[in-house]
Amino acid sequence: MSLKPIDSRLLPLLVAVNGFLVVTLGAFGAHGLKNLIAPEAMQYWHTGVLYQMFHVVGLLACAFLASTCEGKPHATHWAVVAACLFMLGVVFFSGSLYLLALTQQSWLGMCVPIGGVFFLLGWISLAVCHFRR
Repeated sequence: MSLKPIDSRLLPLLVAVNGFLVVTLGAFGAHGLKNLIAPEAMQYWHTGVLYQMFHVVGLLACAFLASTCEGKPHATHWAVVAACLFMLGVVFFSGSLYLLALTQQSWLGMCVPIGGVFFLLGWISLAVCHFRR
């Protein structure tokens, strides 16, 4: 029996929660922060929202592939791994950009490339899932 970080049946919920969050964060940035933070900080915020939205689509692909891989546990495993990596990417990449925009703490910029690596590993895992189907 393989250990899964999360059950593949939770992937659609992960998509929905992240979709809700990215729309909320985008609206908050456009309407709540626009006049409160510097334009450079606003750019950090927009980049965080943009990459989070791209990876909501990636999470949707994970959920779709996992749902079509019933009876193929290795493929489903890789879909779940990809989703977890995408989530780590969102936390480290987008999350650090959100905090950087709000706090101007430059050390947070060091977390962005870590999140980028998680994103890349997630896309590789999604490709492995596809080929394991």
